[in-house]
Amino acid sequence: MKILFLTFYYEPDLCAGSFRNTSLLKELVKHLKQEDTIDVVTTHPNRYDSFKMEAKDKEKVRDGIFVNRIKIPEHGSGILGQIKSFKKFYFEALELTKNKEYDLVYASSSRLFTAFLGARIVRKKKAKLYLDIRDIFRETITDLYKSKVLNLGLNLILKPIENYTFGRAEHINLVSKGFESYFTKYTKAKYTFFTNGIDELFLSLKKKDTFSRNDKKTIVYGGNIGEGQGLDLIIPQIAMKLSDTHRFLIIGDGGAKNKLEDQLKINKINNVDLLPPVTRDRLIDYYQNADFLFLHLNKHKAFERVLPSKLFEYGTFDKPIIAGVDGYAKVFLKENMSNLILFEPTNSDELYEKIKKYSYVNIDRLDFKEKFSRLEINKKMANSIIALGDEQ
Repeated sequence: MKILFLTFYYEPDLCAGSFRNTSLLKELVKHLKQEDTIDVVTTHPNRYDSFKMEAKDKEKVRDGIFVNRIKIPEHGSGILGQIKSFKKFYFEALELTKNKEYDLVYASSSRLFTAFLGARIVRKKKAKLYLDIRDIFRETITDLYKSKVLNLGLNLILKPIENYTFGRAEHINLVSKGFESYFTKYTKAKYTFFTNGIDELFLSLKKKDTFSRNDKKTIVYGGNIGEGQGLDLIIPQIAMKLSDTHRFLIIGDGGAKNKLEDQLKINKINNVDLLPPVTRDRLIDYYQNADFLFLHLNKHKAFERVLPSKLFEYGTFDKPIIAGVDGYAKVFLKENMSNLILFEPTNSDELYEKIKKYSYVNIDRLDFKEKFSRLEINKKMANSIIALGDEQ
């Protein structure tokens, strides 16, 4: 079997797409026959302009299995920059694969266009298409931009691309059960719901001794700082209310970081520290030394479908989780986790009252860690990929 493995992000990049697809590729290799081959086509690390790591243009995993990385221009998380970057990825990926034959194309996509690239290649190669959908791009982008004229234009472009892409897939995996109703019209594909999971790096952590909690309690967020997280709409407001009792540590970068910085300066807030992206090992240290772990999704209809990958990291620690989420993420948390402070997104008054009433406790989430091991999820997902390739 000859497999093309498309992912915009791959190690050593720092993001959920990289962690998911790097670990999946490693598991998939274990299921292959000696004569099977895989071409991974991805990018050089580019998730954050403030965090750079070197990687080879072409890397051999084993005989017949290679990782090909494409250099793309810096994009600063802006929409125009991302379009320019994906255009480079799209055409170079087509060039890399034009003289090769494949039986199966796997494409993992959060912004639709990697999935579209997979569909285009499938048409030319007459291969089978397995899509891993991590976000509903059209719904998200039109929800974020409120201009009716702009949304009309976006829908005119994105709807045909979406129909073409999803209509060609034999198998579609959705990382969130909340996406299911959106895909009911695409009846050709078989569906699975392999979520994000917990990496062995987190599952093998040794528990740290509890330290003194006489000073201000620390609330930590680590990850992207974009419009989707809406941190500028909640962190300054709640930080002011908790200025005497809590400090916030925000670790990461993204397109909306400047908005957060501006709000902190305007309101002269001094109990929030902003740090650039760090390696996972360093991030784990921050998590282990935190009192609370924080998550927030902006108040948009599209985000009621999503299941943030960050929850799977947070769930491995015994810390209370503060989560401003709604929709499916809220349902998932209630069904699968304990020791939570849940609040309506952007509602700092509700969050303040719940934090003040909360009685601090640490609880190890043993059932959650066992249920959502990335290793076990990857085994099942790899088997489903192989099964599609084996179909006659």
